[in-house]
Amino acid sequence: MSDINTLVERVRSEFGAVDLLVLNAGGTDTASVADTDEALYDRLFALNTKAPFFTLQQFLPLLGAGSSVVLTTSVNNTKGIATTGVYAATKAALRSMTRTFARELVERGVRVNAVSPGPIDTGILERTMPAQAARAFLEQIRDDNPMRRFGEPVEVARAILYLGFDATYTTGTELLVDGGASDL
Repeated sequence: MSDINTLVERVRSEFGAVDLLVLNAGGTDTASVADTDEALYDRLFALNTKAPFFTLQQFLPLLGAGSSVVLTTSVNNTKGIATTGVYAATKAALRSMTRTFARELVERGVRVNAVSPGPIDTGILERTMPAQAARAFLEQIRDDNPMRRFGEPVEVARAILYLGFDATYTTGTELLVDGGASDL
């Protein structure tokens, strides 16, 4: 929490206010329900839900009318992919928080939305899984995607910018950036 407070104070002193707050920090780990231990569970919930929640809370005084908050969820929050239960639950929690925060902040003129990336070429799985398992998993994901490719980080960034600045009549929604994986 002290890091968040330090960041808020620095932003306040240098900029005074926030036009767009992107809550994007997160991580993943894979384990079956039988192999998930309490440490993995607590680590993912702390990183993926507690950190965004309290970051938003601390930034509230800097968010004025016309500002926007975008949370990063994941298409995994609705897909039911084996060994990703804890990660999926954290992202589903963020989806729920998006709607709750949107309702709470709409009267202040603050819009809250989420961007929900599908398979994006970030290298995260290669860093969190054994190499052979990661390759097989990535090939399966790519082959199951209607566009038969991974998205690029810049495509997610453009979606965030759209929600943050151009989508002025949009709040409480989750924009899928997944090559059609969720709906097709």
